[in-house]
Amino acid sequence: MTQPDPIIAAFTSGALTMGFLAVGLFFLKFWRRTGDRLFATFAVAFALLAVNQAAPVLTSIPDEHQGYIYLLRLAAFLLIILAVLRKNFGRR
Repeated sequence: MTQPDPIIAAFTSGALTMGFLAVGLFFLKFWRRTGDRLFATFAVAFALLAVNQAAPVLTSIPDEHQGYIYLLRLAAFLLIILAVLRKNFGRR
């Protein structure tokens, strides 16, 4: 398997980071409007996904199989799962 061009990989990573941050800002806006903790948790999770996407490029990690950087992705998905569970099965 050939390695992707580093310029294209960095551009794609930047675009994905910007997308994650934009979605996080939308959730932050909804949280400020409604006060619902689900939106705040989603905003934090998307911020973690943005950091996860940008970190390999910023730290010049050459191989994406170095798994410790992707613990941020795991934390983001766990936050989303816990927020949805808390919203659906929390106090009524």
